[in-house]
Amino acid sequence: MPNLEFDHKLIEKYDLTGPRYTSYPTAVQFSEDFSLADYQHQATLSNQTGRALSLYFHLPFCDTICYYCACNKIVTKNRKRAQPYLDRLYNEIHMQSQLFDDSRKVNQLHWGGGTPTFISHDQMRELMQTTRDHFNLHDDDSGEYSIEIDPREADEKTINLLRELGFNRISLGVQDVNPDVQKAVNRIQTVAQTAEVINAARASGFHSASIDLIYGLPLQTEETFAQTLETVLELNPDRLSIFNYAHLPEMFKTQKQMNANELPSPRVKLGILEKSINTLTAAGYVYIGMDHFAKPNDELAKAQREHNLYRNFQGYSTNADCDLIGMGVTSIGMINDSYSQNLRGLDDYTRSLDNDQLAIFRGITLNADDKLRRYVITELICNFKLDIKKTENQYGISFSDYFADALRALVAMQEDGLVEIDNLTINVTAKGSLFIRNICMTFDAYLKHDTARYSKVL
Repeated sequence: MPNLEFDHKLIEKYDLTGPRYTSYPTAVQFSEDFSLADYQHQATLSNQTGRALSLYFHLPFCDTICYYCACNKIVTKNRKRAQPYLDRLYNEIHMQSQLFDDSRKVNQLHWGGGTPTFISHDQMRELMQTTRDHFNLHDDDSGEYSIEIDPREADEKTINLLRELGFNRISLGVQDVNPDVQKAVNRIQTVAQTAEVINAARASGFHSASIDLIYGLPLQTEETFAQTLETVLELNPDRLSIFNYAHLPEMFKTQKQMNANELPSPRVKLGILEKSINTLTAAGYVYIGMDHFAKPNDELAKAQREHNLYRNFQGYSTNADCDLIGMGVTSIGMINDSYSQNLRGLDDYTRSLDNDQLAIFRGITLNADDKLRRYVITELICNFKLDIKKTENQYGISFSDYFADALRALVAMQEDGLVEIDNLTINVTAKGSLFIRNICMTFDAYLKHDTARYSKVL
C-alpha cells in the first residue's frame, strides 16, 4: 500500500465529484423494474453457492437531529415508536430467513442508523435473539459483528450488554470535539462521553473501536481540527474515518439549518486534510483508502497487505465472500449477482410488511460487464493495484481492447504520476492514492457528466 503524498496542484486539477463506490454499479443505477421475483430468484442462485451471509439492520431513530446528516433517519423523542418498527423488522427477518439455507453461517452482522442504541436494552436483546432464531450466527466470537454508536446514547452498561449479545466491533460518531463546531451542527457531545464508550469497549473485550470525524463543518479551521485530532488520538482508536462533508441543502433539508457562511473554504478544507494525513501517518496509522486509516496490526491493514480487503455498503471489510441481506427501512442488500433496496418511507415499509411482503422496491441484476468492472474497481479501491493478466484470464478478455477508453483516460493520470501501467499491472502510486475515486471513475461505464449528486473526491 502506498504512503500518501499531498500535491496541491494535482488536487486543483482533479477537484471533481464522484461515487464512493460502496457498490458498482452505484445506487443511482437501481431501478424499480427489479421485482420481488427477481430478488427471490437471486436468493435461490445464492443458496447454490453456499457462501456465508452478512446481515445489515437499519434502525432509523434519532433523539436529536445533527444538521449535517445525510442519513435516512426518523428524529423523535418518543421511544415508544421503536417497538412497532421492530415488530415489522421481526416479520422481515422471518420472511428473509425463509429464502436462505439455514446452513449458511453469518460471518458479518451490522446495526446501523439512525442511532441503533435508541432502542431499549430489552429490545436489543429481543432483536438479537430473533436474529439468532432465524439465522445461523456464530457463537464463538469469530464473526465480524459491529454496531454504530452515538456516545450520547450509550454508557458502560450498554456497551457491556452489546458485548454480551455478540458484538465485537464498534464505531463511534464524534465528528468534532470543538464546542463551537458542535453547537453549529447541533451535536453537543463531550470527550468524556466518548472516552467512556471507548474504555468500556476495551474493558469488555471488543476487538476494535473506530472513531468517525468529519472535516468541512461550520467554524472548523486547520488549528481547531488539529486539536480535535490530537484529542481523539489520545483515545487511541484502532481505526479512524475522516469524511469530507458534502453540503447539499437542496437534497438534505436539515443542512439548511447551518450557516453556510461559516463553512470553511475549499483551501481550508484541503489544509485540514493535509494536516490530518500528516498527523495520522506520523502516529503510525496506515491509509486504507477512501478516508479510512487503521493501525498496522488492525485486520483491515492486514487484509490490505494480503490483498484480501473488500468494500461494501458498510465500507471496508475483511469479509469478501458474503452475500448481504439488508433489513429495515431503506436498507440495501447484495445477493448473488444483484443489488436491492427497501422502501425509504416508514409508512410504505410498514404497509408492505403488514401485508406479509418484503419491502424491496428497486434494484439491479448485474450483467457480465458490470461484474467485470466491479472486480476492477474493487481491486483498485481496496488494494491500489490491479493484476491485468489475472483479470484477462478470469474474465476471458483482452484488457487493452476491452478497456481501451479507460486506458486512454488514464494517460493523463499516468503522466501526472498517479498510476503506473504496463502489460501486467496497474499500480496506484503514493500521489495517486488520494485520487483513487478519480482513477476508478475511468472504469465506470455509467458515469456521465452529471456528477452533482456525488460528493467531492477530496
